[in-house]
Amino acid sequence: MASSCGTDADKSSLRSNYLMARRGIPARTRLQSDISIMSALMAFPIFSEAPLVLTYVSRAAEVGTQELIEELLSQGRRVAVPRVDRTDRSMTFHEIASLGELAPGAMRILEPSADAPALTEPAQLAGSVCLVPGLVFDGAGHRVGYGGGYYDRFLAFYPGDKIGLARTTMLSSNPLPTDGHDVPVDFIATEGGVWSCRGR
Repeated sequence: MASSCGTDADKSSLRSNYLMARRGIPARTRLQSDISIMSALMAFPIFSEAPLVLTYVSRAAEVGTQELIEELLSQGRRVAVPRVDRTDRSMTFHEIASLGELAPGAMRILEPSADAPALTEPAQLAGSVCLVPGLVFDGAGHRVGYGGGYYDRFLAFYPGDKIGLARTTMLSSNPLPTDGHDVPVDFIATEGGVWSCRGR
């Protein structure tokens, strides 16, 4: 796994370094990695058997999810994607029937409309899994994201399994710096398979 420069590396430095490194990966290499990640994910029983998938909508050089969303919907599985409220810095997931329902939101990320069905009660999320974005993950499932804190606030009360999506270049061999509000993922899906972060 790639080094994060040690536990003394602060989050802002890590964020800048991994953003730069990600931009430098050729598009063809990213695509090949993402195909392998999605293949590993689809073979993972916790994911493949989940009736509801909560997932981010990828943009730029993120691990791609848009083709995955289309595939899940074609299989008749339920998919929900996030909508953020910058006023109170909250995030809710809304169920969609197609990517065509999405439009750029306040942060230029594709989002569902405000009237799309919102999943706000624990019972509505029963049996679901949540795919979590990040710039870098460590072996314990901790991550450095984009700094908004939206996912950590949502995941603090999320009852299901949390799966980070990461190319091998996004894995740190050193523990990442963490804050009290950080919520680790339970599993990480990479080109080589899905591995558990529990108990690490």
